[in-house]
Amino acid sequence: MPSALDIRLAQLAEEVKVDVLTKTQDLDNAAKIEEVSRAFMSDTITVPTKEMNAYAMRASLGDDVYFEPSTAALEAHIAQLTGKEAGLFLPSGTMSNQIALRTHLEQPPYSVVCDARSHIYRMEAGGAAFHSGANSIPIIPENDHHLTLEDIEPRVVSGTDVHVAPTRIIALENTLNGTIIPQEDVMAISEYAHSHDILMHLDGARIWHVAAETGLSMKELCDPFDSVSLCLSKGLGAPIGTCLVGSKKFITKARWFRKLFGGGMRQTGFLVGAAAYALTNNFPLLPRVHSLAKRMQQGLEELGVGILSPAETCMLFYDPAPIGVEYWEIVERASQLQNPIKINGSRLVTHIQTSPQAVEDFLGLVRTLKEEKAASGWTVADMRPQKKSVFRDVYVKAVKPTK
Repeated sequence: MPSALDIRLAQLAEEVKVDVLTKTQDLDNAAKIEEVSRAFMSDTITVPTKEMNAYAMRASLGDDVYFEPSTAALEAHIAQLTGKEAGLFLPSGTMSNQIALRTHLEQPPYSVVCDARSHIYRMEAGGAAFHSGANSIPIIPENDHHLTLEDIEPRVVSGTDVHVAPTRIIALENTLNGTIIPQEDVMAISEYAHSHDILMHLDGARIWHVAAETGLSMKELCDPFDSVSLCLSKGLGAPIGTCLVGSKKFITKARWFRKLFGGGMRQTGFLVGAAAYALTNNFPLLPRVHSLAKRMQQGLEELGVGILSPAETCMLFYDPAPIGVEYWEIVERASQLQNPIKINGSRLVTHIQTSPQAVEDFLGLVRTLKEEKAASGWTVADMRPQKKSVFRDVYVKAVKPTK
């Protein structure tokens, strides 16, 4: 005869259990892969393949707050690859950047010099101020492409004036909006920084693309920096994860801050297994990704569409105004195609799961819209003036005008 507690536990078990799978989960997953192949919003939307999942599930079992063998192996590999002493696996690029800043910055006042368009400055919820109490000095590149020493040197704060926060870190991002910083400029900035006891941090979320496009080794690209954050979930297609690299002393303290920030994880083996699969199998796919972006740019230029920022790697920014079309029209019509395409503004991103047919279908849609505008009597004189961001940004969201 079951006791009252046994009956209650059985009831609780019924309340607790859950099935997150749909009755058509395999078909749903296949549909998602197809959807991702026709989405140009970001490279963060890639999904694990069956092969990646199979490899990942064979990874070691361990608690990473204590020690996890597969995770330690990946950290050591990326540290060696980038020429650094140690690495730390983190759940996100934002956490990686913010922990890097917090680890470097020991006692305020201090400031961080960065590009005005950078992720650290614009897309991390004011983390440098919140977590580190740091003042940011955002700089607009004079060349509209990348920061140079000529941009940075006059903005660096030094001396003992109590009214200012001395510059402690110069943070660069490569790629930034898909564009590559010339290595000679990186070296010049690094030499200046280190000669003035200023640290260098790289937000290398898409640094893999730089290596694939230029042929430079990861060590060459990372040598000028004291710390580097390398995303595994963007261009490489891992489901989650970023690796922060630097000196042993730096990573030891960063691991402490990871715990403080709530980023200490437990069974990370299958996550780093997926990341290892991505490094091995997906890095070689990046040149194809770049080719698709360049094909998209070529097709748009042939149609007379403006290019705000060209496809140096996986990303380009465009302006359809020269053919009389607005972003919201493209977004709306793309979503209504028999096989829909997902976009959300001026930024177009290709990735390892992008379908070449999706690129051609997108160009076909733009061509159709151009022809429709011409047939309606649209002329260049009807073009709406384009506003330029104060940051010389190129990202414009598609917003349909309200009536």
